Amino acid sequence: MKLNCDLGESFGAWSMPVERDIMSEIDQANIACGFHAGDPLVMKAALDIAKAHNVSVGAHPSYPDLQGFGRRSMAMQANELTACIQYQVSALIGMADIVGTTVDYVKPHGALYNDMMKDADVRKTVMKSVVVIGQGKIPLMVQATSQNDLIYDEAQALGLSLLFEAFSDRRYTDDGLLQSRHIPGAVLHEQEALEQAKQLIEHHSVTTASGATLHLQADSLCVHGDTAGAVDIARQIRAFL
Repeated sequence: MKLNCDLGESFGAWSMPVERDIMSEIDQANIACGFHAGDPLVMKAALDIAKAHNVSVGAHPSYPDLQGFGRRSMAMQANELTACIQYQVSALIGMADIVGTTVDYVKPHGALYNDMMKDADVRKTVMKSVVVIGQGKIPLMVQATSQNDLIYDEAQALGLSLLFEAFSDRRYTDDGLLQSRHIPGAVLHEQEALEQAKQLIEHHSVTTASGATLHLQADSLCVHGDTAGAVDIARQIRAFL
């Protein structure tokens, strides 16, 4: 199992400087593309650090929502959402080429990610957008749930490959999705995140908010860069792995 983190999420005077400390602990860096965070300087710096640590780069596009950090759902027409995704990913691909590295996958951010997992129409739009950008060669990272087979079939029909991920630092609902951040306890503190990571690595399962056991098959495990103690969590998960 790989370890991934959402990075490059500073913007202007707003700083989330975990890149240098966490990059040596992870395999995959999901780099913001400017619509929820990440300006050109931040994007380039994150790419430079990822290259220096031989970390695989993923584009991390979102709804156009800087004020809400991409965590608010937006009603968008399919062609509008497609253009937003392709614009962001193309920008990171161009910057990566300049730095001398590549964008190896796409992982949507925040509300777009959650909407993609809940809404088949949004998911289809995201999948079609990524297929066009990468000509079928760039995988889409999606959340591992009990619906893995269904989502895999949807992607196969479009000629798209997938990476499935699980989350170390977020509480799960019984349907395998993430509990809303508005609910207290939805973001796990350090010890809880480590326990959940260990359970995912050793048993391929999580304990949901209701106490149920949910089995998940994932290729990668996520630590959010803005989670308190993210660097320490990543370092200890690396030891588990």
